[in-house]
Amino acid sequence: MATGGAGKAYLYTTNWSGATGDGIAMAYRLGARVANMEFMQFHPTCLYHAESRNFLISEAMRGEGGELINEKGDAFMKKYHPLGSLAPRDITARSIDNEMKKSGADCVFLDITHRPAGFVKNRFPNIYKRCLELGIDITKKPIPVVPAAHYLCGGVMTDINGRTDIDGLFALGETACSGLHGANRLASNSLLECLVFSHNAARWLGENKANYSELDAIEYSIPPWQSKNKKNEDELILVSHMWDEIRRLMWAYVGIVRTNRRLERAQHRLTNILQELDEYYSSFKTHPDIIELRNIAIAADLTVRCALQRKESRGIHYNLDFPYSKEGLAADTIISTILQ
Repeated sequence: MATGGAGKAYLYTTNWSGATGDGIAMAYRLGARVANMEFMQFHPTCLYHAESRNFLISEAMRGEGGELINEKGDAFMKKYHPLGSLAPRDITARSIDNEMKKSGADCVFLDITHRPAGFVKNRFPNIYKRCLELGIDITKKPIPVVPAAHYLCGGVMTDINGRTDIDGLFALGETACSGLHGANRLASNSLLECLVFSHNAARWLGENKANYSELDAIEYSIPPWQSKNKKNEDELILVSHMWDEIRRLMWAYVGIVRTNRRLERAQHRLTNILQELDEYYSSFKTHPDIIELRNIAIAADLTVRCALQRKESRGIHYNLDFPYSKEGLAADTIISTILQ
């Protein structure tokens, strides 16, 4: 499995539309252990625009002097960290989140208008072009930005060869919880992880192919899919509404800053949603939207359950009820249908 992460469980995400936690949800239903789902990394600066909800504004822009400001034009990051707008990613995301909650604003702004226009265009040509298409000249106006779900550090537990608990099932990339990232992530590590673990998986399979050769001789009798008779026309709009509800629920209650009360409210609602989805899945014709919704609801529920297990703040998981890390709690949060 290499199906990516689950960023689409959140209202704002840098992920592509297919990042719906499919591989994680399938492996979990099969009985594999899933771990550390609470560690969703939020990128501090995603473009806030109705027509481009997953366009990333590179952190390099802050490295080149871009300043985070609020709707009044005040630079606010020095209040939160001595490095100001160059603070680490998780601190920057939490600071933006706090500013938005205090003011009730929908976004903050990244201002690089003080740098020469030619420099900005040459240094950030793609960002300049995309923003200009949306009516924002970043050499003259600050860029509206919000934090966004970016990279999932948890997933299906694997060993160093990408093997899961299920014999013959491997997981790689963002679908997997290989242990490489821990409670946070350095961006460059992700490509390296994919290369190393796919290499290890291929090597292990090559060395152990004799253990699986007998499977080639087995004739599987898989019955045809039983498509239900009920039509979906009246129900797909409800699926769309439910998806939107999950994304808003996760953003409000399981976002950058969490509390036990918020997590418990999210868990209560997700339990009801999963019960409703069982009815949809068993009663109506199979449809990609229903399948993805089911998977994203499971991924969201796993995230909440992992977050409730962790009685501390660590890395990219920050809980106001447990604001400090505790050395004795530096362990994986593991969930499995077999362990329940």
